[in-house]
Order: sequence, then C-alpha cells, then structure tokens
Amino acid sequence: MGGNGNGDCCGSQEKIISAEEALQKVLSVAQRLPPVTVPLYEALGKVLAEDIRAPDPLPPYPASVKDGYAVVASDGPGEYPVITESRAGNDGIGVIVTPGTVAYVTTGGPIPDGADAVVQVEDTEEVNHTAAESKRVKILVQTNKGVDIRPVGYDIEKDAIILKSGERIGASEIGLLATSGVMMVKVYRTPTIAVLSTGDELVEPTIQCLDRGQIRDSNRAMLLAAAMQQHCKFIDLGIVRDDEEELEKTLDNAFSAGIDILLTSGGVSMGDKDFVKPLLQKKGTIYFNKVCMKPGKPLTFAEINTKPTDDVMVNKILAFGLPGNPVSCIVCFHLYIVPAIRRLSGWANPHLLRVLARICQPLKTDRVRPEFHRAILRWKANDGSGSSGFVAESTGHQMSSRLLSMKSANALLELPATGSVISAGTLVSAIVISDISSTDNSKIDTSLVLGSTLQGSKPKEVTTDCSGYTEFSVAILTVSDTVASGAGPDRSGPRAVSVVNSSSEKLGGAKVAATDVVPDDVGKIREVLRRWSDIDKMDLILTLGGTGFTPRDVTPEATKELIERETPGLLYVMMQESLKVTPFAMLSRSAAGIRGSTLIINMPGNPNAVAECMEALLPALKHALKQIKGDKREKHPRHVPHSQAVPVDTWEHSYKMSSGGGTKPSCSCSH
Repeated sequence: MGGNGNGDCCGSQEKIISAEEALQKVLSVAQRLPPVTVPLYEALGKVLAEDIRAPDPLPPYPASVKDGYAVVASDGPGEYPVITESRAGNDGIGVIVTPGTVAYVTTGGPIPDGADAVVQVEDTEEVNHTAAESKRVKILVQTNKGVDIRPVGYDIEKDAIILKSGERIGASEIGLLATSGVMMVKVYRTPTIAVLSTGDELVEPTIQCLDRGQIRDSNRAMLLAAAMQQHCKFIDLGIVRDDEEELEKTLDNAFSAGIDILLTSGGVSMGDKDFVKPLLQKKGTIYFNKVCMKPGKPLTFAEINTKPTDDVMVNKILAFGLPGNPVSCIVCFHLYIVPAIRRLSGWANPHLLRVLARICQPLKTDRVRPEFHRAILRWKANDGSGSSGFVAESTGHQMSSRLLSMKSANALLELPATGSVISAGTLVSAIVISDISSTDNSKIDTSLVLGSTLQGSKPKEVTTDCSGYTEFSVAILTVSDTVASGAGPDRSGPRAVSVVNSSSEKLGGAKVAATDVVPDDVGKIREVLRRWSDIDKMDLILTLGGTGFTPRDVTPEATKELIERETPGLLYVMMQESLKVTPFAMLSRSAAGIRGSTLIINMPGNPNAVAECMEALLPALKHALKQIKGDKREKHPRHVPHSQAVPVDTWEHSYKMSSGGGTKPSCSCSH
C-alpha cells in the first residue's frame, strides 16, 4: 500500500498515517483467537490448531494398484488356475496363492498371501472353460516382485503427521481427517463481528417511500454480507441515531456480548454529531483516525479492553470506525478488516493477493493521496503487449459515494499520488478482493503474481503452464527478517520469479517451481536449501538477500555448509555487473556452488540487483545446468575445439575482456 505517513499528506494538522502503516498497526494489535474443538464438517475453512497424526497406515494391507491377477512373479508367463477373487473388502481372506496359481484382484483390493506382484488385466487372456471347470487365465508378460502392489503404509505411514498446526482446512483436508478417523477437530475460531450504522438520515432498506432527507441503510447490509463471506458469526446492532447516550448504550451491549470485532459506519468525520470517535476514545485506545488514502481517509481503529462478567472473560475487541460513504466503507473492509479477520483466525499469511495487471484505459491519479481504484480484473490471452496476462478495466466514475463503482469489481488498483495520468497498457499492482476464477482464461503466468506483503514459513508452490516440457526447475528463497515477520513486503522474490519465467527459453525451458521466505537464520536457510536440493531435486536455487556485512547477513555461511563444489566464476560475473551500478557491490559476500545436481547461487536482496545479476548469468546458465546434469557434450554455441583454437595468453585475454577491449570468447565452458 502506498503513501507516506506525514501530517501534510492530506492537508490536516492531525496525525495521519499511510495505508501501509495503518495495516501494520492493525495486524500488530490483532492476536490469534484461542482454539476451539468443532465437529469435522464445521472445521471447513478454519485453521488447524494441532498436528494430526495417522492412527493407522494407509493402505492398512498390501493393496492392488490395478484390476488384474495377483501372481508369484517368478512363475512367469503361462496358463494358471484362478483360485480366488479378491475385491475391495474381505474377499480372498485365508486363501494362499502358491506357485502355479493366481488370484483375481480389483483396484484397492487386498493382495492374497503368497502373491508378490500384480499383472494388469490388459496383459492377460481369459481361457475358455465350461461351467464345471475351474476358471483359468493366461499371463502374457513377465513381471517383477512388487509390481502394481501398494505395500502397507505406502500412502501414509502409521503415526506420520498428515496435517500440521496452522494449515487451513479445505475439502481435501476434510478427507484426510476422515481417513484418520478424526471427527472432532481443534481449530482456531473465527471472530464474531458486530455491525451498526449511525445517522439520523438512515432508514431500514424495507422502507418503500423515502421522506425528504432519508436514505436507506446500505452499509450495514453490505458489511454483514462481507462478514458472512469471511465465514464469521455476526451480530446486527441495527441503526443508531445521532444521539451520544443511545450510541454508548448500544456499544456497551455489544462489548458485553463477547464480540471480537466492532464495525461502525458513519460518525467518524468532523461533524458535531459524529460521536463514534469520542466514545471509542472513552472505551479504549485509538491508534489512528485518519489514513492517507482515497477512498477511506476518515478511518478510525481502536482497541477496546472489556471488563469480565459472569458470562464473558476479559476480551480484546478490535473496533473500526468506517467512513459513511459506501465505497469508502467496503474498500476499508477489504484492506484492513479482512486481514484482521485472517490474523484472528490463525492464518499464517493474512494479506490479500496482489498481481500485476495492464490497465485498459488511461487513469488520472490523485495529487495528494494514493488511490485504490476499483476495477474488473480479467485474464487475457493477449493483454495488449503480445503476451498473456491480467488486464484491469476501471468500473468508471470513482466517487466514494457511488456504490456502482464496486459492482463486479474484483480488484483494487494501487495508484500512486503523483497527479499525473497513467497511460493505458501500463502495468500496475492490483489487490484481488474477490473471485477471479470466472475470467476469460485459466492459464495464468505466475510471473505476474506479486504474492502478498507477508510470506508464511511454508513454501509457496508456483503453478506454471504444464502444456510444454520444463527441463529445469528453479526455486527462489527470499532471506529477510523483515519479510518473514510480516513487517514489510517481499519485492525481490516476485521480481526474481518474473525474470526467470520471462527468460525461460534462454534458460532451456526453466520455470519457477517453488518459492519461500525465511528469516536471516543459518539453520532455517540451510533447512530449505537442503530440502530443495536433496529431496525436491531442484536444478537451480536462487537465494535473495543476506549477503552483506551486518551480523544478520548469514546466507553465505548457510550456503557454504551445503555446497560440495564451488563456482567462483558465476560470482565474478555478477560482481562485474553490479560494480557497473554501484561501488558498494564489492561488499557482497555471496557464495555459489553445486550440491548433488543442484546449482545454488546467492544474490543480493535488491530487486533491481536481482535482475542485473540474472541478465549477466543468462549467457552461460543454461550451459551450466546441462553440464551439472551430466551432459558432457553440452558446448557453447560458439565453442571452438581446442585443436582448432588460436593460442592466447589467458590472463591477457581476461584483462581485455573485462576492460572492454577484447572480443567475445569462443568458449565459455570449463575444461
């Protein structure tokens, strides 16, 4: 979120903060709610509050992978009697397959004792027989022991952790819980939200004929629906007139009802009847009451600490005084209350998704306040640049009272406060606020996905277009205390994803397969690098950040513990490129090397430096990755065999190249 935090942002003497500061304050005050135990189906959408272990192995018996015949592998092809049928269930119990016999099995059915392989039906022929004769089958192929049999625990081992605390429960997770026999689930509860509207001019939506000066209350209905979309319980406090005593009584009743979030709309501006802000100040602590953003400037955020009663323990309530204009109200809900709900509900990453999108028409920016422009986000096979990508179409006139500007809007475009016009076709950051699955195309290039301003500890798997063969898999690790703690956005990671994916062809079909964010901690960096190289078998790992001189810059130390062969030439090329931009590049302590079949390269944390380093490495990186895979025949396109090469002084040649006085080398491989 853009904006600065000074008091001059909007021409007011009162303290005004930026949108980013406001969100950070909300999330720092919001604390995860205590866990509750709920029935299995009520856990859907909630965050797990405990690890779940498998009480039994899956499968609990050796099971057939296919429909076919359980055989003794050493028997080989031939004609055999079928002594039993083992379908899913108890069929075939007590029957032993001995050499020279077979048993019919179905997919998932138990393998009878004695059998050690399955031959699929397609590789057999049934032998004609009379009703009086036993069934016989002809096995047409030689198989090996263990083929098409899932051993006990093949899918899930007994006592294995199948779900970890902190994971959000979807339909698949419900299936895993059911598989494990877990019918009562410990989860973090979602908040209870109370909603009220204030204003003498408001009437219920049921009123058919409006008197002069009356408007129907749209904000309350809209906020209650928004709370329902977030799977929250809610309390409708109705409309409260502009009467301080009545408003205070309503607030006290709400606070004593055990709510977690209070949402009021209206009554937070500068009018003599705006009582919400003074009452929140009286009941708790106001953290801010103005945000430098458009729309939504008069947003108030407070913390209310209630007194214990017979029914309710001490409870911290997050109170939001939302602007009365409908658009300002719902925009603030998306930007601040949705992340707060997620934080209270136990989400590791409470932030909304951001993507890059090309705007379809020129947009005039505000001179003073950063703007969250309502737009309709779509995926296009051609976004106007000749490539596929997101496009954003403005919903029209953006006045904060015009609720029509929110109709069909699924994104908020982040426009800086420059007072200039942003040309059509420009890429801008878009915050996704609702479903985009109904847009034009399902093939989405992840290089346009910026992620969110807070990265969780778990790696984010990056989905790419799988229609073509991807030769090299790339993983990107952002190393930053700030990003890992949620105190700042990850700008380097998304930039690196974009650079790699856009250079896929030059890198031999490389695509980003995974990303992660870790703090500046040797153990955590090492753990991710080891998993990606030893288990996930990534071809290339790029680490971003932690290569400087401060005590917390430990990425090289973590890397050097793991690499088996160093690659100093790559570091030299990156250093040369970076020194063209800044002399401080000489302070880099980056490491690079090979572990197994994985190339690991430390890069700076600066987003621009990431792009510069990748550009410098591109001519040789594909070549290097192929050599690591064992392709000794892989040569540079301009490779000249040694027998044909003109003798040259290596050091003189290197000097000329670095000083710009030489020609490009005929070969970039090492011999």
